[in-house]
Amino acid sequence: MDKLTARRDLIEERLNLPDRMQRAELLQRVMRIWLVGREDAVIGAYWPIKGEFDPLPALYRWQEDAILSQESEGNQGLALEGRAEAATENIANRSPRKIGLPVVNKVHKTLTFHAWYPGCPMEEDAYGIPKPKDTEIIVPTLLFVPCVGYGPGGFRLGYGGGFYDRTLATLQPKPFTVGLGYSHGWLPDLEPEPHDVALDAILNDKGVVWPV
Repeated sequence: MDKLTARRDLIEERLNLPDRMQRAELLQRVMRIWLVGREDAVIGAYWPIKGEFDPLPALYRWQEDAILSQESEGNQGLALEGRAEAATENIANRSPRKIGLPVVNKVHKTLTFHAWYPGCPMEEDAYGIPKPKDTEIIVPTLLFVPCVGYGPGGFRLGYGGGFYDRTLATLQPKPFTVGLGYSHGWLPDLEPEPHDVALDAILNDKGVVWPV
């Protein structure tokens, strides 16, 4: 399989999906259900580009849910009041759960993850992708990874830069990795390169793709 051609075709197809918004809503739901019961407190994700699925709304809800759950357990009578407060206060500072977005290390071509929350200061990285500005470095135990395409065995087709593979080789402990993509990205003939690292799970707008 010609990966360059497959990558180009899948990106173009993704950008032109007539039902991309509906697919995104379905994948948001799949993602939120999948997160139920996970004990992770620090999750790494990504800023969506080129028609990628946006994981941040679901993660923000995940972060907010921790506050509402605590307040409900502490005093059920204050649950509604807690919702009003959550809408106006800085949830990122109040929640025990943290969300990180990647920042490229230009020297080592790896990624570190910096805390993100809606409205936090942002700046463009060397590739023109927004990244958090001057927020704390966090180490995720769960990492959501964008997929251009994906195939058998949990392997993904990315953009060819190798950033995630190099990053996963250096992160200790290694985070649980979850690929996110739309169902059009399935590549039954995708063969991994020697340096490729398999994902622990893959989700799409139809549900859990890997493990099967």
